[in-house]
Amino acid sequence: MKLLLLTALTMAAFAANSVLNRLALADGAMSAEAFGVLRLVSGAVMLLVLLALRRQEISLGGWRRVWPVAALLAYIFGFSTAYAALAPGFGALILFSVVQATMFLGALVAREDVPPARWAGAGLGLIGLAWLLWPVGGVVLSWPHIFAMAVAGIGWGLYSLFGRRAGDPLQATALNFAFAAIVAVIWLLMSGGLETWPLKGVILAAVSGAITSGLGYALWYHILPALGATRAAVAQLSVPVIALAGGALLVDEPLTLRFALASVLVMGGVLLSLRRG
Repeated sequence: MKLLLLTALTMAAFAANSVLNRLALADGAMSAEAFGVLRLVSGAVMLLVLLALRRQEISLGGWRRVWPVAALLAYIFGFSTAYAALAPGFGALILFSVVQATMFLGALVAREDVPPARWAGAGLGLIGLAWLLWPVGGVVLSWPHIFAMAVAGIGWGLYSLFGRRAGDPLQATALNFAFAAIVAVIWLLMSGGLETWPLKGVILAAVSGAITSGLGYALWYHILPALGATRAAVAQLSVPVIALAGGALLVDEPLTLRFALASVLVMGGVLLSLRRG
């Protein structure tokens, strides 16, 4: 029960990130790239402060740190680039489908036991997600942006797989964010992306980075060893459902019968996959 509650809290944090992103970028006053950089920087600051308060020895992790940092950057900027052209629902469908494939493949490579019920839960959840997110009016295909979202999905899937071996979740997440933030700031300066940022966007990016990303990702690394790759993968299918429900509350988006029925399928798949054995 404790693991289930912590998983639900983590998925709520991930969904909140989606809602905060949409609120910040809704009026076009802030670019997705700027939001991503501010998100990384504020997350790094929050986590490094918490790390300093613990007064424990810090291990940078050597060259092994490169891989989760690269995966985190691939996710943040692949996601931002893709949403410049993709419809949000279609983009989320690509993202979470690729995350599923990446993490299930990682589990198979690591010879992690994947019982039939978990395969069934993943399939049921993906069917529900496809029904929920597929655009009613058809899809405008932009292959460069689809590729960017696929890169984001692979990045997040790999970042999650790396989390299974994180001995200290807070330290691992803090260092990942810190190094990723340094790279992101350098990239922003070199690309001439400095601009006048609206106060609303800055506040939303700071909340997303410090709380729902920084603390949320640290909690994710904390529960990943207990969840395992495949259960963690399927659990994330609940994120778009929670985000759409949050959007209905905060952005006055309508909730439909399609949403209700598809959500039952998604959550049923998630609960089936979270069962032990």
